[in-house]
Amino acid sequence: MPRVGALAHVYSGKLAGLALSFIIAGVFWISHHRRLARQPVGSRGMVILNLFFLLSIVLLPVTNGLYTNYGMSSAVAVLYGLHLTAIAGLNAWLWWTILGGWRHEIMASMFPLLVFIPGTIVAAFAPHVAPFVWFIAFGGLLIQRFYAAPTGPGA
Repeated sequence: MPRVGALAHVYSGKLAGLALSFIIAGVFWISHHRRLARQPVGSRGMVILNLFFLLSIVLLPVTNGLYTNYGMSSAVAVLYGLHLTAIAGLNAWLWWTILGGWRHEIMASMFPLLVFIPGTIVAAFAPHVAPFVWFIAFGGLLIQRFYAAPTGPGA
């Protein structure tokens, strides 16, 4: 019978990768629902762009699984970084088409994109450092939270 410690050692990285994939997908899924609340009706092009965005989220467990198993490979780290960049880019593009200008939602959606691009470049040369750069992308949540437009009387 295998020891619990040995099983935990073998599967802990895979569970951490699954949790990371779920968190990343959840953050972008919440953004997606916030966009839909702002624009419940869209054109055919908007629907297709949304479908590509959702496809990129559905494929996240695939690249995340590769990255979890082969994270020290520059090629896999770059592929994962490109995937994160594509998700963030589609998210920012969708926000831009809905709002049509520079607002705090645009800045909050552009921030991960501006982090994932250099993070992917870092992944090409130092794949073990890239996750620390990519983690900064969650700062977009802080931008959204603390730079929200004032509401209420007198705003």
